[in-house]
Amino acid sequence: MQFFSWLQYDFMKYAFLAILVITPLFGLMGTMIVNRKMAFFSDALGHSALTGIAVGVVLGVNNTNISMVMFAVVFALLLNFISSRVSSATDTVISVFSSCSIALGLAILSQGGNFSKYSSILVGDILSITPEEIVYLLVILAITLVFWVFGFNKLLAVSLNRTLAKSLHISVGWMENLFAVLTALIVMVSIKWVGILIINALLILPAASARNISENMREYHFFAILFSVFSGISGLIISYYVNVATGPIIVILASVIYFATYFWGSRNNW
Repeated sequence: MQFFSWLQYDFMKYAFLAILVITPLFGLMGTMIVNRKMAFFSDALGHSALTGIAVGVVLGVNNTNISMVMFAVVFALLLNFISSRVSSATDTVISVFSSCSIALGLAILSQGGNFSKYSSILVGDILSITPEEIVYLLVILAITLVFWVFGFNKLLAVSLNRTLAKSLHISVGWMENLFAVLTALIVMVSIKWVGILIINALLILPAASARNISENMREYHFFAILFSVFSGISGLIISYYVNVATGPIIVILASVIYFATYFWGSRNNW
């Protein structure tokens, strides 16, 4: 069939497999990011990727992915530490760190007019993914699922009431740090194919859409993953036929779903 002509190309097959791994991952993590009101946090992590690359360049690290991940983990733990100790205007502090981070990265990478070779990371290119990199994504997905099975209830308790969580002998600090590190790993491993400018939207929009129409936690997770996967697959196919970057198309579709669920939820609440 003409509709499935895109499957004749290996790069589209790899991109399709990557979408099948990345989108459930984003849908699942996004639910807790939205619950914990961490949109600024995940956005700051995305911006820190440039600084991670810059640190790798300065230190002479050949594989910038390593420097990105290491810097993001440190950055996430630092943001978490500050967020837990600042009683007000946490989003302002995170925004300051995010702005400083991306400015520092841009300053280092643009030295001598060399930023053009790093500019692709701003938008991402899912079509460039390789089978080996898909395996890395599968490993991260497996780690996330294990964390979700054994840590979700504890993390939810921490999100709802830190004092109550402590009374239940839950290590609040450890849970928050584990979640921050896991978020950092997911963002950094995916950012090369998703892009700095839109990765936060892919984390937030499906979960926010699901929240508009869900009546319980099971529906919340189901719809978040469903919306994320649907936006990803549809965006990939549409981008192939209209010859537009895949990431932005996925975000546009996810945005349409958000507004549709928002008005649907509002109508049912009247």
